[in-house]
Amino acid sequence: MVLDEYMWLVIVGFIIAFILAFSVGANDVANSFGTAVGSGVVTLRQACILASIFETAGSVLLGAKVGETIRKGIIDVNMYNGTEKYLMAGEVSAMIGSAIWQLIASFLKLPISGTHCIVGATIGFSLVSVGARSVRWVQLIKIVASWFISPLLSGIMSGVLFILIRFFILKKEDPVPNGLRALPLFYAATVGINTFSILYTGAPCKYLLETGCNFSMKMIAAIAIGCLILHPTTENKIGA
Repeated sequence: MVLDEYMWLVIVGFIIAFILAFSVGANDVANSFGTAVGSGVVTLRQACILASIFETAGSVLLGAKVGETIRKGIIDVNMYNGTEKYLMAGEVSAMIGSAIWQLIASFLKLPISGTHCIVGATIGFSLVSVGARSVRWVQLIKIVASWFISPLLSGIMSGVLFILIRFFILKKEDPVPNGLRALPLFYAATVGINTFSILYTGAPCKYLLETGCNFSMKMIAAIAIGCLILHPTTENKIGA
């Protein structure tokens, strides 16, 4: 097959990718920043600016393995050997379907998941094109299980964290000093966890692979960067 004949599919997919990104921003980003905007921590304009920066950074630094799973982890792409044109058309169709549904859901004010959309759309076109044998059902079960496990674990962790904050900070006679002292710790934990995620599960880094950077070095780097957030100005803020 001469792929030049299907260059139009690549161009259409490139355009649809922007529309899909717009639909993801309209819904998934709203899910992420909804509580922050609703509580007044950031304004809507600030949320849009922060989302445009950090959503892009997150996709570049942490999106490689997720993209790999969507690309060939859900369906068996080897079954399309010799019929690559159907795989190309199917992937573009999956993006179109996902983008349309997310836009509709946004207009209907329905918070949905972009991951659910693209996974379902990918499975849908493969079922129609090749059949049930093309779907990697074990991997799909793992993905679906994560959809239930993630909110459960998030709820447990947020509940435990709130109990600790309420006991050690909010119930104190003057919660402001304790809150300011705890703030750098939260910064350090957040930056450390995100840095560790980037180093351990992020985009492949040729330099790290060549130098054999192991698990412990990644953890040390994450902790070190996180500790940099523990700035010495906290006491000055308490005094002010």
